[in-house]
Amino acid sequence: MRYVVGVDLGGTKTAAGVVAADGSVLVQGQVATKNRDGGAAILDATAELVRSLVKDAAGAGATVDAVGVGSAGVIDAAEGTVISATDAILGWTGTHIIAGLQERLGLPAAVINDVHAHALGEAWLGAAAGTSTSLMMAFGTGVGGSFVVNGRPLLGHHFVGGHVGHFASPLAVHRGTPLPCSCGHAGHVEAVASGPAIRAAYVRDGGSAALEDTRAVFAAAGLGDELAASVIATAARAAGQAVGGLANILDPQVVVISGGLADAGGPWWHPMERALRAELLAPLADVPVVRAALGNTAAVVGAASLVLS
Repeated sequence: MRYVVGVDLGGTKTAAGVVAADGSVLVQGQVATKNRDGGAAILDATAELVRSLVKDAAGAGATVDAVGVGSAGVIDAAEGTVISATDAILGWTGTHIIAGLQERLGLPAAVINDVHAHALGEAWLGAAAGTSTSLMMAFGTGVGGSFVVNGRPLLGHHFVGGHVGHFASPLAVHRGTPLPCSCGHAGHVEAVASGPAIRAAYVRDGGSAALEDTRAVFAAAGLGDELAASVIATAARAAGQAVGGLANILDPQVVVISGGLADAGGPWWHPMERALRAELLAPLADVPVVRAALGNTAAVVGAASLVLS
């Protein structure tokens, strides 16, 4: 059986696994992403992680022959370079991922944006397995997505396809002023529907700043904090409106919802799905809306599929 390494290179950690041609994961590992040290240091650490996994696989009788990467940032999948990236990874913009890894490892490589890799994993073996089209939306630290058609994600002419957190939301306002977004614009979905946006809204509307993160806001809601419950519901409605609008445009066979907020349970999921279904055109009324199934392995498996297919 053929074996490759799939890599999920994110802003805080880089996870990888040796993936067989049937999608099973033989061995896994992860390291902290050297996100303050520049592109070369990140590639060095990634290559070292891959080498260790290749060695482990060899001990189990498996030979690795390629590397697929899902990376944070806007990725030119044809050239294998980072077109742009946020300050979450300093010095990442302009990095030649494919050339850099091939030079370090002596193995052929391919790269795609990490959310697309996640969606590929779900389309191959996860919640969208067996479908010809799937829309995956991820709600967590940011908002991202991917539309997969017959096993291929829609990348766009400038490789910006999937940045679904960056179109207008009617709920991304505060006292009539559009909320600032991480992209530098204002009034976007991510500004109201991401995890950090929930905590920001809670504090902005008078909640205690002692609640340091989104988890704390959810915990407060569970203890009866009405403001916490309200800002969570607003974020969930904004998420559902966004997904429903995209479903109307793309007409997917299935909608897959992923990310930390999707795993937060009913207080987020139920208002999200109600808002989503309220947006749908009549022919889409019964489109399945499901949670992602593969968890942390989705992007690793999806990245591996780049070089297995």
